[in-house]
Amino acid sequence: MAKKSTRKKKGTLGLKATLIGAAAAGYYLYGPKGAANRKKVKAWTLKAKGEVLERFEKVKEVSDDSYAETVDKVTTKYGKMKSVGEVEAAKLNRELKRHWKAIKKAAEEKPTSRKKRK
Repeated sequence: MAKKSTRKKKGTLGLKATLIGAAAAGYYLYGPKGAANRKKVKAWTLKAKGEVLERFEKVKEVSDDSYAETVDKVTTKYGKMKSVGEVEAAKLNRELKRHWKAIKKAAEEKPTSRKKRK
């Protein structure tokens, strides 16, 4: 009996995690309130979002609960920092959770196949 390769499966999970992170960042920065949000972005928010993305690269399946749990852990960590504070961390937490449906939809969409040009 031949062994099945898990290489493709692992690559797909990493791709999905990357898409989720990119969709979250894109929606936050360029969504309906993007102009106002871009002005508010600080270095710590980008680090926090990157940390959320890194944690999802290690997770096999992303669900509503796992997303909320990961966002809570990361924002709690940043909320304890003096330079950030609980209020700012709570704002980021709400913002990231608010965009979960859009992120999930973007991750579930099948990529379109490219046609070769002649």
